[in-house]
Amino acid sequence: MTDPVNIADTIIAKSDQLNADDLMGGAITIEIARVSGASDRDQPINIHYVGDNNKPWKPCKSMRRVIVKAWGVDTSTYVGRRVTLYRDPKVKWGGMEVGGIRISHMSHIEGFKMALTATRGSKKLYEVKPLPDSAPPAQPEQAEDLSKSADEIKAEIAGAASMDDFEKVWRAVMPDVKILRRIDETAYNDILAAKEAKKQDLLGLSDDEGEEDIPI
Repeated sequence: MTDPVNIADTIIAKSDQLNADDLMGGAITIEIARVSGASDRDQPINIHYVGDNNKPWKPCKSMRRVIVKAWGVDTSTYVGRRVTLYRDPKVKWGGMEVGGIRISHMSHIEGFKMALTATRGSKKLYEVKPLPDSAPPAQPEQAEDLSKSADEIKAEIAGAASMDDFEKVWRAVMPDVKILRRIDETAYNDILAAKEAKKQDLLGLSDDEGEEDIPI
């Protein structure tokens, strides 16, 4: 019997930055290592994070607005803070749905909602939920209580073909999700972000649909 292979690792885009397609395997929570500027007018900020393999996150304008709302403009204070990122498949660029990186949770906040551009001339509320300021210590001794890993749960959510399937999957994985909430807050938040992205996909919703912005 061969060891299982994480197929998500094989579809990571070859690029100098984190791309939306890199998150097709599920949401990720990153810890910011440093922030640097760039000469690109459309992507003027590089957010380097722990374990980024020299592929920083370059947030689009709408997500930069979210970051400023949450943490202010002094990027030196961002170091050590955490943010959960997920792929929203409904984000448009050039009239096509190409997917974009969106924020679901941030540390050092109490949670908030703000208006972001939805279509030309209109806005929608965008919600960011709180994330613990530091990652909880791992508790591997409780992992045996899980019938499914976080990656397996996210894969089942991603595989839902309809809202009925989605609701059935969520009910089925709920016991494991509750365990993960106790033992691995990061994995738990990643699952919530994956759930929200899949729900938006199935319902055909997007917080930034029609926004003329680099959607990565």
